[in-house]
Amino acid sequence: MNYADIRPIDVANGPGIRVSLFVSGCTHACPGCFNPEAWDFGYGQPFTKDEVDAILTHLAKPYVKGLSLLGGEPFHPSNQAAVLELVKRVREAYPGKDIWCYTGYLYEDLLSGKVGEHSRELLEQLDVLVDGPFVLEQKELSLRFRGSANQRLIDVHASREAGTVVWWNDEM
Repeated sequence: MNYADIRPIDVANGPGIRVSLFVSGCTHACPGCFNPEAWDFGYGQPFTKDEVDAILTHLAKPYVKGLSLLGGEPFHPSNQAAVLELVKRVREAYPGKDIWCYTGYLYEDLLSGKVGEHSRELLEQLDVLVDGPFVLEQKELSLRFRGSANQRLIDVHASREAGTVVWWNDEM
């Protein structure tokens, strides 16, 4: 897997100060995408142990709330194994930090295993999933942590317990 960027301080892609990983490679090709250069699976640099170690070091800071995964497409089948390995390491090292992931796939498809070999296992490691493709016609600048009205901020743990989608509520 390649990655487009690692931001050690990000306040736009989830609550609080976060570390964000932008993976390379996406086949959704949403019109109006904010990061079209990351559609190319060869864009950026190889994601190696050094990048995992750097992310873990950035997350060690007490003021960092968690990790956000964006793209490109973290859930693309060719990215899943590397992303899963990373989130497992984060969970092990920092169980109190949250993990958010942005994807153009739908929660229901990921949960049912329709998207790649590791989609369900990866989903189970997340706290919040922002799902659905960016839809230019539904773009709303006033939306918090998402670009278009069709996208959902899903509390993954609550959704699994309830057996239905439960929206994330930052007042919990």
